[in-house]
Amino acid sequence: MYTFLVVLILIVCVLLAIVVLVQNSKGGGLAANFSAPNQIMGVRRTADFLEKATWWLAIILVVLSLAATASIPHHHAEDAIESEVTVDNNVSPVAATTAAPAAQAADATPAE
Repeated sequence: MYTFLVVLILIVCVLLAIVVLVQNSKGGGLAANFSAPNQIMGVRRTADFLEKATWWLAIILVVLSLAATASIPHHHAEDAIESEVTVDNNVSPVAATTAAPAAQAADATPAE
């Protein structure tokens, strides 16, 4: 499920980038090519469509991102505990650190 959501997020990101790049900040862009007022989608309708598409794609991106975050696969707590026990059994730092002070204490006899 997580992988499917990530693929959908990537598709929405590409579509959002395309829609934003088609728009022109000064009101031109794709809408500037439609100068005849008798066409089915005039300049204003194309700009409205691109603006609505931008908003919808942004909303879909946020929703998919939240859903992907909620569906991240988690490891079970038992697996994590077992891996910590395995690491602790392989290395014993406590034995190495407690042996050194004991040896120093035996060597430090008061000189008379």
